[in-house]
Amino acid sequence: MSLEFLNLQNGSDIRGIALESVPGEHVNFTTDHVKYIAYAFALWLSQKTGMSTEALNISVGMDSRLSGPDLQEAIVNSLSALGVTTYTCGIASTPSMFMSTKFRKHNCDGAIMITASHLPYNRNGMKFFTRNSGLDKPDIKMILESAESLCKENYSSDLKGQIIPYRLIDVYADYLVHKIRKETSDLTPLEGLKIIVDAGNGAGGFFTNKILRQLGAETNGSQFLDPDGTFPNHIPNPEDDEAMRSIQKATIDHDADLGIIFDTDVDRAAIVDKGGNIINRNALIALMSAIVLEDFPGTTIVTDSVTSDGLTEFIESKGGIHHRFKRGYKNVINESKRLNNEGIDSALAIETSGHGALKENFFLDDGAYTITKIIIKLAKMKNTGSLSSLIEDLKMPVEAAEYRVKILSPDFQTYGNQVIEALKKSCTAHENFELAKINHEGIRINLIHEKFKGWFLVRLSLHDPILPINIESDVEGGLDFMSNFLKEFLNAYDALEKI
Repeated sequence: MSLEFLNLQNGSDIRGIALESVPGEHVNFTTDHVKYIAYAFALWLSQKTGMSTEALNISVGMDSRLSGPDLQEAIVNSLSALGVTTYTCGIASTPSMFMSTKFRKHNCDGAIMITASHLPYNRNGMKFFTRNSGLDKPDIKMILESAESLCKENYSSDLKGQIIPYRLIDVYADYLVHKIRKETSDLTPLEGLKIIVDAGNGAGGFFTNKILRQLGAETNGSQFLDPDGTFPNHIPNPEDDEAMRSIQKATIDHDADLGIIFDTDVDRAAIVDKGGNIINRNALIALMSAIVLEDFPGTTIVTDSVTSDGLTEFIESKGGIHHRFKRGYKNVINESKRLNNEGIDSALAIETSGHGALKENFFLDDGAYTITKIIIKLAKMKNTGSLSSLIEDLKMPVEAAEYRVKILSPDFQTYGNQVIEALKKSCTAHENFELAKINHEGIRINLIHEKFKGWFLVRLSLHDPILPINIESDVEGGLDFMSNFLKEFLNAYDALEKI
């Protein structure tokens, strides 16, 4: 048997096409693939821990995707064949799978989540955890290389590890309920509040019945709570405009105090306040920063590279430090960890996509925990103001745009970096532009025109042959000024798709 494994790597995740349902997209992620990947993970974990595979406890869960049950069965069978005690969690969230290594109930040594986050229904993938954290990119590469070797030698094992059902999501929900009650000193701190959830038919529906109602909230108006792997209503993605309009409309129509939306596997979230204001991206980062800085004055907030200058001003006005880093939730989290290791307190790592990780919560990017922090704050200020009042000083751009320019060259990374370097030289010599003082990826340019003020960032996508471009202007007309400059510059390159 010969299967391709390394092309399934997507940063620190594994992702592929699991269903033959979209024309032109052929299955490259099968039960045979996950069989050997599960073998490889268990053997890797055995080596890391110094424990035999027969001594390991590993939990396995999935989101609502149609291919999930078959993939879970293949994974569980592989783990059992190595003698691993396997806990089958059914539909769960990605963060809860990590927490299965922390909860005393089963104290798992590792966890596997079957998910492809917000990607279309025909995709699926895997995320891995140890008791320390999620696996990083080098770990995933090592596991995929091992899986390919195991596949080529037709590796097999015939041990019989226990397979035990585990209602993990109930334990996880109880954990969050307990935290909210403890922080508010109230058994029903949400009594008198209407809070609705849009789970997008992913794995986040549990938050309504198992958390909000337990705390006294009225939840009528919540929508798309039942798991449905076809995602019939909208993409479960807090960055998707249609999804955000959906929860915004529901929040307004039901006169809710708070609307919550999760992505498919609940590691990201966004909200809508009582007035119908969408709070995601920079606004969500600002809100979480305001909350965190109350408990950790002066702490450093690590974000990705596309955050606005207005956010920097906001964080600094609250006494915090804004550390803008690279795109990619693992990059942001690892940078925050690095700062802490160097003695620089960093309590929050958060990306504009909605991935937010707190030092107090194992630096786990957990949408439900982010919402838990927001709910605690909402309960405490129930009679004194709205969540939006916490970020009323956040300066939003007057104009903003995003472009994604396709690179047509086969060696897209080399070509893309050459374009960025040439753009850097052109901007450095231009009287209306200056290079930002700190650039951790791509090139961030400030507009210093006598009439306009703003910035743009051009970078190379982490995985795809694309140059993402983000532009923000604080003055009307600045967007056109920067867009026209970039179009003229980039359209001169034959191996770039025209803007």
